[in-house]
Amino acid sequence: MTKYKLFDDDEIQEFYDFELIGICSGFSDYRLSWNINQCLHISLEKQDDYCIRTKKKGEDGFHSFYQFTHEFDLTEYYLIKNVSSSFKRLIPEQDQIDYFLLLKNNVVHDLEDILEKLKSSEGVETAFIFDPNELKSRSNLLF
Repeated sequence: MTKYKLFDDDEIQEFYDFELIGICSGFSDYRLSWNINQCLHISLEKQDDYCIRTKKKGEDGFHSFYQFTHEFDLTEYYLIKNVSSSFKRLIPEQDQIDYFLLLKNNVVHDLEDILEKLKSSEGVETAFIFDPNELKSRSNLLF
């Protein structure tokens, strides 16, 4: 027998309790992460690739993944490449975005200030703030 779990709107909002910035850049992931580190004064470090399995073909999409946790305010930063090594998109409806910068537990930093710093950084063509709850493929951002 199949079991289903129903969530009310308040429970769903808790899952996507992070801030999201989309970045357009022609830079490679390691070069962009270095530039972001310089402009935001953080230390993103390469982690194992983020794997997403597609339902249709059972193929895995491996997305370049960087992480940093601020020592004092505990803000977590994640930089994820939107296009995988097999050319699958993490968030297909945002095909113009090359990278996503996620911030979790951010209670100190102003998102608009971060956005302006990113836009002025070398290699960042433009950046946008997204509401994760408005993305159709938002479940791909849960890790």
